[in-house]
Amino acid sequence: MPFQIRPPEINHSEYLRHRDWMQRSLDLAEQAGNAGEIPVGAVIVRGDELIAVGENRRERDHDPTAHAEVVALRQAGHVLERWHLEDCTLYVTLEPCPMCAGAIVLARLGLLVYGADDPKAGAIRTVLNLPDSAASNHRLKMLGGILEEPCREQLQGWFRARRDRV
Repeated sequence: MPFQIRPPEINHSEYLRHRDWMQRSLDLAEQAGNAGEIPVGAVIVRGDELIAVGENRRERDHDPTAHAEVVALRQAGHVLERWHLEDCTLYVTLEPCPMCAGAIVLARLGLLVYGADDPKAGAIRTVLNLPDSAASNHRLKMLGGILEEPCREQLQGWFRARRDRV
C-alpha cells in the first residue's frame, strides 16, 4: 500500500483509526468487484465497534438502490433499531452519489469518511455539495481522501480490466 499523507485537520492517531476502517471498506470493495459489481465498500462504526458493512450489490440484487452506503445504512438501522445515526461514522471508498448523499443526510450521520473523489457523480464536494445545500436538514461532518490513492487505483483497475475483456 502506498504511503498516505494524513489530512492536516486530523491528528496521527485519528488518521490511523480512519485508515484502518477505510482498509476494511477496501476489502469489501474488492469482494464486490470479484462478484462483478463496481468495487465500492462501506462500513459503519460507532466508537470502535463495527455496526454494519455494505458493498455494491446492484447486479446481484437487481436493485438500483443497492449501493454500498445504502446497504450499510439499512443494516445499521436494523442493528441499532433506529434510523438516526448521529453517533456513527460511515467509511466508504468512493465519494457518495446524490442518492447516497441524500440517504446519509437523512440518517443524520455523525461523520462521513471517504476515500476517492468521484468526478462523475460525487455529491459531497466534487460535482454537487448536497450536505451544504438549502435542501439539507442536517449539517454533515465529512473527511475525504483517506487512502485516496488505493481507493482510486482499485476502481480504475477494475474498470480497466472490464474494458480489456471486451
